[in-house]
Amino acid sequence: MNKSIKALIVFLCFICMLIITMSCKDKKPKINEELAITKKEEPVKPKTVLSKAFKDYWYSGEAEITSYKLEQARYGEMRDGNAVLVFVTEDFLPDIQVKADNYSDTNIPVLKLNATKNFNTGIYPYSIMQSTFYPVANNTHAVKVSASIQEWCGQVYTQLNNRADFEVMSHSYFQSEADQNFTLEKTWTENELWTKLRINPKSLPTGELNIIPSLEYTRLKHKTIKAYKAFANLNSGVYTLTYSDLNRSLKINFDTKFPYQILGWEETMVSGFGASATTLTTKATKLESIKSAYWNKNNNTDKNLRAVLKLQ
Repeated sequence: MNKSIKALIVFLCFICMLIITMSCKDKKPKINEELAITKKEEPVKPKTVLSKAFKDYWYSGEAEITSYKLEQARYGEMRDGNAVLVFVTEDFLPDIQVKADNYSDTNIPVLKLNATKNFNTGIYPYSIMQSTFYPVANNTHAVKVSASIQEWCGQVYTQLNNRADFEVMSHSYFQSEADQNFTLEKTWTENELWTKLRINPKSLPTGELNIIPSLEYTRLKHKTIKAYKAFANLNSGVYTLTYSDLNRSLKINFDTKFPYQILGWEETMVSGFGASATTLTTKATKLESIKSAYWNKNNNTDKNLRAVLKLQ
């Protein structure tokens, strides 16, 4: 092989290597850019270390049920009723975000809160339920929040799922609210703070916040479901949220010792419409609290537990 042919071969090999190198350099940033756009991964949050006391209390096979005397503001007047907070741990499926039927290593352990209210407005009753599913092992947002309100005019249902963004689905019998599906940027939700408090009150956010008000509030007041500016304060068993733009405040009173039971709460805002609009304060005061596997207490002989809780 003569020198000119050898030189040509060396030159061709150099050109091939250059093309391959440039091709690799072009592809790498495209892949990274696509991942950054589609995955929207959040920073890794520190895991919560669960104490023995926490495990003994919340993983005993029972729920904590607490009843409250309710003084509810509605249509510019105060209404008597009752409220119940049911806290219980369960396994949650991370993808479809529902309670798991069977144990799996991929399940998410959550502390679930089912919060109910029942009161009458004149002739007709109100029934409200909000559910929050909060991961106990990671300092993140709730996995899912939902709320339903029933009264004789109709019913509304709203659900928020924590995925790449907050995915919100809302249904209402009101034309202006009707059927909605939209997304929101992740931020604090008022609903999740009640469960976060029960795990560790010191982890509650304080100072100026962007926060989505409770789904109960946004539906009853017909407010847009979005984040609003608020100021949060934590002080010796009292957690307060103040929404200046909504002219609303929420104060949660809790026991400063584990398991940090919620002793009651107050919500102050304008109630009623037109000439009947006035600033009123909804109050809930603790009555009784029990631990029970209530899902097995469905016989007539179990009705005495309602008497223990001072519920009719």
